[in-house]
Amino acid sequence: MTAGVPTAGSRLPAASLGDWLQATRPRTLPAAVVPVAVGAAVAHATGRVVWWHTALALVVSLALQVGTNLANDYSDGVRGTDEARVGPTRLVASGLAPPRTVKLAAFAVFALAAAAGLALALSTSAWLVAVGAAAIAAGWFYTGGRHPYGYLGLGEVFVFCFFGLVAVVGTVYVSCGELPALAFVAAVPVGLLAVALLVVNNLRDIPTDARSGKRTLAVLLGDRRTRRLYVGTIATSLLLVGAIAAWRPFALLAFLAVVPAAAPVRKVLGGAAGRDLIAVLAMTGALQIAFGALLTLGIAL
Repeated sequence: MTAGVPTAGSRLPAASLGDWLQATRPRTLPAAVVPVAVGAAVAHATGRVVWWHTALALVVSLALQVGTNLANDYSDGVRGTDEARVGPTRLVASGLAPPRTVKLAAFAVFALAAAAGLALALSTSAWLVAVGAAAIAAGWFYTGGRHPYGYLGLGEVFVFCFFGLVAVVGTVYVSCGELPALAFVAAVPVGLLAVALLVVNNLRDIPTDARSGKRTLAVLLGDRRTRRLYVGTIATSLLLVGAIAAWRPFALLAFLAVVPAAAPVRKVLGGAAGRDLIAVLAMTGALQIAFGALLTLGIAL
């Protein structure tokens, strides 16, 4: 067993409900909600929406996010990556819950995603089974398995694909049965803001990740270029609103998200580090919610 992780015979304090809720990483959940909301708005713009399909898509998205977070807690915990982390407490690394319990919890949440996804596939198209299986595999192998892609600088790529392109386009398809071009265009800024959440999280953890051998994109790029990447994802997301407005002019409302974007961008460019970036992570989540709400409203009008 990795140093710092309690062994099977150790006496562990019982994790509270609050500890488990913290382990779901609530500040990352906008990355699961926003793409479904935007996808639902695009479906609504086509003139027909099967709302119970949209509701199931939201269950799938949230379950994938929570399952991935718990899997990350387990995998990083048993590897010892989280032993000196700056962010919120993790269940396995802190000894609040046995690794096996956290692993089983992750599998249970992934099973919920699979069940909701299967219901969608049976009522729409069987090829969604393959998409769902790929999403669950991506959630587990982010930090799980022998060669986790999150340790190879590929986390942002998968977040963009699954919490941007797949989530938005998939929601549109299951909600209305069509794949309009607007679905793909709207998915890009949504995916970029999901990437911004991961970028600022990994920016905070550069020192500890580098020491533990976790080669995230932030570790590979270094502090300075990671800060530029963060600002770039937000700026590009706002600029792409103009392209979306070619289909739905009221989407220009999403430009108002520049207001909540100002504070986190200023802090990141100003050199915020360590615990100060925890607040920036919260601000980025708030930005994603604001942008998603405004874009959803603008597309739906």
